[in-house]
Amino acid sequence: MAASTAAGKQRIPKVAKVKNKAPAEVQITAEQLLREAKERELELLPPPPQQKITDEEELNDYKLRKRKTFEDNIRKNRTVISNWIKYAQWEESLKEIQRARSIYERALDVDYRNITLWLKYAEMEMKNRQINHARNIWDRAITTLPRVNQFWYKYTYMEEMLGNIAGARQVFERWMEWQPEEQAWHSYINFELRYKEVERARTIYERFVLVHPDVKNWIKYARFEEKHAYFAHARKVYERAVEFFGDEHMDEHLYVAFAKFEENQKEFERVRVIYKYALDRIPKQEAQELFKNYTIFEKKFGDRRGIEDIIVSKRRFQYEEEVKANPHNYDAWFDYLRLVESDAEAETVREVYERAIANVPPIQEKRHWKRYIYLWINYALYEELEAKDPERTRQVYQASLELIPHKKFTFAKMWLYYAQFEIRQKNLPFARRALVLWKSYIDFEIEQEETERTRNLYRQLLQRTQHVKVWISFAQFELSSGKEGSVAKCRQIYEEANKTMRNCEEKEERLMLLESWRNFEDEFGTVSDKDRVDKLMPEKVKKRRKVQADDGSDAGWEEYYDYIFPEDAANQPNLKLLAMAKLWKKQQQEKEAAEQDPDKDIDESES
Repeated sequence: MAASTAAGKQRIPKVAKVKNKAPAEVQITAEQLLREAKERELELLPPPPQQKITDEEELNDYKLRKRKTFEDNIRKNRTVISNWIKYAQWEESLKEIQRARSIYERALDVDYRNITLWLKYAEMEMKNRQINHARNIWDRAITTLPRVNQFWYKYTYMEEMLGNIAGARQVFERWMEWQPEEQAWHSYINFELRYKEVERARTIYERFVLVHPDVKNWIKYARFEEKHAYFAHARKVYERAVEFFGDEHMDEHLYVAFAKFEENQKEFERVRVIYKYALDRIPKQEAQELFKNYTIFEKKFGDRRGIEDIIVSKRRFQYEEEVKANPHNYDAWFDYLRLVESDAEAETVREVYERAIANVPPIQEKRHWKRYIYLWINYALYEELEAKDPERTRQVYQASLELIPHKKFTFAKMWLYYAQFEIRQKNLPFARRALVLWKSYIDFEIEQEETERTRNLYRQLLQRTQHVKVWISFAQFELSSGKEGSVAKCRQIYEEANKTMRNCEEKEERLMLLESWRNFEDEFGTVSDKDRVDKLMPEKVKKRRKVQADDGSDAGWEEYYDYIFPEDAANQPNLKLLAMAKLWKKQQQEKEAAEQDPDKDIDESES
């Protein structure tokens, strides 16, 4: 009873309460605990005891236990291929080749895409000199996974090591049907070259450059031919490559290689032709290596002319860049044309001229056409004087005259040049049709006193051009005819010309007409006639307009003089405003003069 009482009095120890339940600053992971245990060798296990097998029964027992272990591992996770490989290699170490094959086949059923599995399987067969079995495995591998290059390499290598050259070639051919990467083709070519099969290697190159049409591969093909002293074949390969890539996909490395090949053959003129051909077609920024090699070549084998050609080529590239950046930069076209005219053939010069004249000014204002029209003039003069081609010269003049918008403005010099050209060609009918001999024709009719025929000639000329000089000449003809009413007819021509030229953009020409008319009225007209013409004279005003640079950006403002004609109804408000401005300016000037000289006003008042 006392014992039970004593036991009842024993108290259960209390669990200590955690006052701070916040996580510790330094956390310890399970990985860290295991690493520390490894470092301190807390779980160091002794090595398993070595077994010595003394009889066959004990060996069979060992094999059974080992196989059971492997099978258990496989059963746990069939997808771990390393377990299959270890199992097969263990059977192979016991010379149980058939069992090892069975394991590999079972593994392939699980994952036939595993590359290592195929390689280990084939290596086992080769190691044990089971050649036909190895061939069978390689065949299955390249059929199942034809894009795995490692299978093909090892298969061809095995056949070559066995001396089965035909078999290796057959495997290579099967491989090439899949159009593999470049290195595979090089392996096949090198294989053939090891056995001096140059013709076969050439055939492979022919297929190779079509499957992988890169510039470097064409160059390798050509160098292969050059290495084996087939120089004509090498040249042919380069020429085919140039034709294959054309002008759209030109590469400077191809032309550099081609030129160096010809340089090795001492064909220096061919080298120049290749460099010039390439430099004319490849953009400057993509032809730095080409320029460099061409310069080195000319310094080694060329003369002064060759060096000058290089300079010309560089300048040509510079002009090409300028006209591409701004096709309407006619000054750049002039410089470019001077360059090509001094060096290039006629067809090249014509091509540049055609490109230049194709850039017609977008605005039909004479001031924008003044530089452009000289492209046509220079083109025609080149065809006549340099190319000695009259028919093309005639075509250039005719095309230019058809292009000019004569209803808005014209260029008398174009008619003049055309007529002078036809005169040099002794082709008077063409010259008459060109209207520049019109003045001579008119003078001829005047000498013959054919007034009506002369008048008709002027009317025909005015149907083709409304140039102010034609109108003035017509009026002067009527005045000088000496017939009755010549003054009235002259005045009528001036009136008709003034009415016609109201829509003319060239206000200077309209002013020229009015000045000629005023001179006429000063001599032959009455006071009212003079006043009438004076009222038609324009006011000269200074204006400002925006100026654009060649690249289209704003280049500031420029001042110019404009003429405001009273006849134009749209200009009436401008004239009134201008008159008011002049009156205000006059009043301001008088006021300033009075403020500056007050004594003068006092003296005048006293006197």
